[in-house]
Amino acid sequence: MHRIAMAGHLIRRLHQQSTQTFQAGMQAIGVDMTSVQFAALDAIVQQPGIDQASLAATISFDRATIGGVVDRLEAKGLVQRLVSPDDRRARLLHATPAGLAQLAAVRPTVEALQAQILAPLTDAEQAAFAALARKALGLD
Repeated sequence: MHRIAMAGHLIRRLHQQSTQTFQAGMQAIGVDMTSVQFAALDAIVQQPGIDQASLAATISFDRATIGGVVDRLEAKGLVQRLVSPDDRRARLLHATPAGLAQLAAVRPTVEALQAQILAPLTDAEQAAFAALARKALGLD
């Protein structure tokens, strides 16, 4: 099988395209945020008090490197870590008011970018792609 036809190669290329589209969109609105930082902040807002290990699982990100993502969000003043009352070793994550504002400000752009990522596809093809991707990931 030629590499161009391999699913892994196509997924990697689509991921690159998605990442580039996301970064261009954030630059256009003057925001310094990666797609992983957006996913993490969104998950923290959806699940206030989530710990880092659970955050990593929630956004399907590597546990070993999620700390760096949270470090950057904390340095930007978007999240804070609080000591867990149940386990003093654990840190619980909460969005700051600035984090809530930033998420609200970038969400319309992020949502609009989704259409750009799959722009060559018709609406029906985009829906079919999303359904097949969810199925391949075991989410359906």
